[in-house]
Amino acid sequence: MKFFPLLILFLVINFGSLAIGSWLMGDGATSPWYTNLNKAPWTPPGWVFGAAWTLIMICFSVYLTYLFKDYKSPLLLSVFALQVVLNVAWNFLFFNQHLVLFALITIVLLTLVIFYFFFTFRMDAMNYWRYLLLPYMIWLCIATSLNLYVLLYN
Repeated sequence: MKFFPLLILFLVINFGSLAIGSWLMGDGATSPWYTNLNKAPWTPPGWVFGAAWTLIMICFSVYLTYLFKDYKSPLLLSVFALQVVLNVAWNFLFFNQHLVLFALITIVLLTLVIFYFFFTFRMDAMNYWRYLLLPYMIWLCIATSLNLYVLLYN
């Protein structure tokens, strides 16, 4: 498949999964449950989340485009599908169901999946493109710490 159709496909899938996750989180960050939580002192302001996820999904989509263009396997497709499910599930578990422990387990698994992408698919053609995963990796580490804080201090 050519580059631009594949890029459009991944942008639609990735931003679509964010939209589904947002829909599943219900009132989310404006809910009384969330606003009354004892949040970590390093919790960023609300607008940062939207900006971060926009950058992350653009970088991730470009990365996936190069990866899938050069490397095709059922395992790769399965790992990507797992990433989508975990990303969507976290919003539902944390914000909608208030299952903070299960959300933490989910985000840790999601982090492991993204680190798996970074360390597994580093063949010559992907060696530099994998650095597009760094915003996702950093954000997941921050988000995991925020989730853990909520679990420990509420």
